[in-house]
Amino acid sequence: YLIDKGFPHLEQTAEVRLSTLEALQRMGRRFPLLLYPGTIMLITVIFTGGLLSRAYSGEVNGWLLALVGTLSLLCTSHLSVALVNWMATLLATPHPLPKMDFSKGIPPESRVLAVVPTMLISTQNIEDLIEALEVRFLANQDKNLYFGLLTDFRDAVEETMPEDEPLLRLARQKIEELNEKYRRGQGDTFLLFHRSRRWNPQERVWMGYERKRGKLAGLNSLLRVGSEDHFSLVVGNTAVLSTVKYVITLDTDTQLPRDSAWQFVGAMAHPLNRAQYDEDKQRVCEGYGILQPRVAVSLPGTNRSRYARMCGSDPGIDPYTRAVSDVYQDLFSEGSFIGKGIYDVDAFNLALSGRFPDNRILSHDLLEGCYARSGLLSDVHLYEEYPSSYGTDVARRHRWVRGDWQLVRWLLPCLPGLRPDQGKRCRKNLLSGLSRWKLVDNLRRSLVPAAFTILLLLGWTVLSSPLFWTLSVVGIILVPSLIISIMELFQKPGEVLLGQHLAAAVRSTRKRLAQVVFTLVCLPYEAFFSLDAVVRTVMRMLVTRRRLLEWSPSGDLDRNHTDLAASFRTMWIAPFIALVAVICLKLWSPAALAVALPILCLWFASPAVAWWISRPLARRKARLTNDQVIFLGKLSRKTWAFFETFVGPEDHWLPPDNYQEHPITGVAHSTSPTNMGLALLANLSAYDFGYISAGRLIERTANALKTMETLERHRGHFYNWY
Repeated sequence: YLIDKGFPHLEQTAEVRLSTLEALQRMGRRFPLLLYPGTIMLITVIFTGGLLSRAYSGEVNGWLLALVGTLSLLCTSHLSVALVNWMATLLATPHPLPKMDFSKGIPPESRVLAVVPTMLISTQNIEDLIEALEVRFLANQDKNLYFGLLTDFRDAVEETMPEDEPLLRLARQKIEELNEKYRRGQGDTFLLFHRSRRWNPQERVWMGYERKRGKLAGLNSLLRVGSEDHFSLVVGNTAVLSTVKYVITLDTDTQLPRDSAWQFVGAMAHPLNRAQYDEDKQRVCEGYGILQPRVAVSLPGTNRSRYARMCGSDPGIDPYTRAVSDVYQDLFSEGSFIGKGIYDVDAFNLALSGRFPDNRILSHDLLEGCYARSGLLSDVHLYEEYPSSYGTDVARRHRWVRGDWQLVRWLLPCLPGLRPDQGKRCRKNLLSGLSRWKLVDNLRRSLVPAAFTILLLLGWTVLSSPLFWTLSVVGIILVPSLIISIMELFQKPGEVLLGQHLAAAVRSTRKRLAQVVFTLVCLPYEAFFSLDAVVRTVMRMLVTRRRLLEWSPSGDLDRNHTDLAASFRTMWIAPFIALVAVICLKLWSPAALAVALPILCLWFASPAVAWWISRPLARRKARLTNDQVIFLGKLSRKTWAFFETFVGPEDHWLPPDNYQEHPITGVAHSTSPTNMGLALLANLSAYDFGYISAGRLIERTANALKTMETLERHRGHFYNWY
């Protein structure tokens, strides 16, 4: 009655008078599936009608008019979705999901296992996996929280390869070392679940059964049935696994921030969020079987290249916008699962058991979120790196497009059987209207670059007024970014100074304009790889029925597309189209060439631009003279003298705010969180410069942290002054 379905009844009983904005918000929540897609389609039709009328006035008709209409529908849908999403963020207020307070510890009845489905590839790869697992544990220590690796080997032509045994032995050794290092009374904290390769007759290769989906299905079977048949090796004490209620699944490069695990569990355990399975609809219809946290870009990820800096979101934690707006969550109270989050084991099994056919589904995350009902946990973060190169990002998106088109059959009224011998036996498709809209939207998005490219070429060659069609396409690409920038400009948080807000808005706008220009630069190649993914998928689904689970580890993707020649070999289609277009326009439409030439030049240079923007950023190194080094050394030693002199037992190892020399000598015996953080960093810097020993560093830091633990706080936050 306060935050859920009973709230309108409470308002009615209390005779609350709603404002116009609140009334519109209520209407949107009552009929979201009608208003959201309906408004998008209406705006798309209006814009398309305008473009078609211009084409028709230029004496275009027949099949060409139909082609222009289809392309215009796809292009204008890009703008329509942006406009409707913008309006939705204005009308809908984001509401964080309710949570139980598990800050003092996760209760036994909500025991959770955090796992990383991954591959054992090399010795260094295993070292990195173990280190990342240990970091996640150190940031989220709880007696009812366990950590594990879900592993298998690369695809191979044989069941076993010579390097398999040494890698598996190393992984086992490292997990056992972690358990010994962090031994606790109730058993092992770290576990390893490893699968052997299985022969896949359809793919004609030895591989892990159903890749990540198969790993999680095997884990769920172990958690509920106790069967280890899916795994060839399990390391760690499994006695407690039958009591695990939730599983947190993370990607290899996903960071689990400090104290985030209990917030995931607290949200899942809240009564209003508990999954309720509908037997008739055969899916979760109330509550959530899966919660998807907000995924942000880690700080190192944005500093790897210009491309990562341009495309990645702002790194770090924004304390003023922790609860973000998401259209699906705000309007439909339902988010989209992207493979990183927490799920209820029982609800997950109930909603997905026997649901998917083998060897057909690459992008299973979205469907899992549709059947088990995924919610967005917008005020809790996960962090991961953004691809550093354009080629790596394209390879990743190529896989996503293939996965999306493999789900086309989930738009049909009936679904195929689960096994090849059941191919003609259909099952009723019980996906919700919202889920089908998500599938359609993904397919639409994959065709938009091709529509932009073809419409530009038609506008320069066979349609009248090349300038109109050029400005139309550029405007459609540009306007969504302008809308977001304008919206950010007028949404100043109250805690942020106006100058800081304007500076941040300018930086954000500059980044978005760079993205628009880069989109134009790479448009033909974006169209090429998207259509390539679509055609490959259709051929594999209808003809070859092979390689539907084709997938490469991210490490392999990062090693490709490293030099300029490779960039030209990969993106040859863009300069080829530009060159052919220049020749054709020069011969038959010189006036149109003057309009098209700036964009054609960008297309011709796109491989070089993509290579340059993907190059690693070189760290700037200061070149100091000997006199400058001596000056800075004296200055740093004098700075350390302040902390060495005034941070001691007299003030309980907390730094004073200031020391006054004139007119009255004295120390201000007050401190702030900023001062405390500065003093802790000063200890580290003093050790780095050799001013104190390691033992002294540990002593001073431990004393300061011990005092800080005793300070009174407000909801975990230090006060401004002590």
